[in-house]
Amino acid sequence: MSLGGDEAYAVQPEPVARAHILAIANQKGGVGKTTTAINLATALAAAGRRALIIDLDPQGNASTGLGIERARRRLSSYSLLRGEAELTAAALPTAVSGLWVVPASEELSGAEFEFMDRERREFLLRRVIRAQAEAWDEVLIDCPPSLNLLTINALVAADKVLVPLQCEFYALEGLSQLLRTIERVRQALNLRLEIEGVLLTMYDGRNNLSQSVAADVRAHFGTRVFTTMIPRNVRVSEAPSHGQPVLLYDRRSAGAQAYVELAGEILQRSAGRPRS
Repeated sequence: MSLGGDEAYAVQPEPVARAHILAIANQKGGVGKTTTAINLATALAAAGRRALIIDLDPQGNASTGLGIERARRRLSSYSLLRGEAELTAAALPTAVSGLWVVPASEELSGAEFEFMDRERREFLLRRVIRAQAEAWDEVLIDCPPSLNLLTINALVAADKVLVPLQCEFYALEGLSQLLRTIERVRQALNLRLEIEGVLLTMYDGRNNLSQSVAADVRAHFGTRVFTTMIPRNVRVSEAPSHGQPVLLYDRRSAGAQAYVELAGEILQRSAGRPRS
């Protein structure tokens, strides 16, 4: 989609949010974006960080996976985009101590058309987050499986991008398009934007294909690839149906422990990150 074409947007001064804002993005579905958002945020909260998930996917799976019933979603990420709610009002506490979520609503599915003619439409989410995120240490944005206006809003609002990549034959297909989009957003709309890392998901060490894909991705992206890999794990798959992160559902499982390790890796990388 068009990025609006106004490169002056990126250099306009604005207050910098205290929080570390991380967009979790990949236009391919089924690669583990929502699973990563829920469980990484839970692991960060368990490490003592105040964490917030913004569910920006019209399917609302992150909201459901955290046990947020639709009746509780009076204010949502759609409300934020419309300027009808403040971040602190829309954020709901979860069963995880230190973790909140701004739920999604079905109205997000029409956002592309609703905001088409809105001035600075790429900045709708950024305005809210940058002004109001000081209550949290970590803000994770769960993006939809497409490079639409919602994903662009997430990239413009974020400091960094985490890219989940499934260990399958077509893993790298479409990734170049995502990386080009990230670079275009960085140049035109958000000079702060960087890639936090590529996360290999659904890894099966017994499978030669998984090993081959992991090796290829590391050869392409080097240190941009997290050391931690998320294994294919039945407990991770079961947890959302119970409205729980896997760290609550079965904290001893291999999947839960992998997300704990991922959180540690991210915190180690950001240890020197300045706070405003």
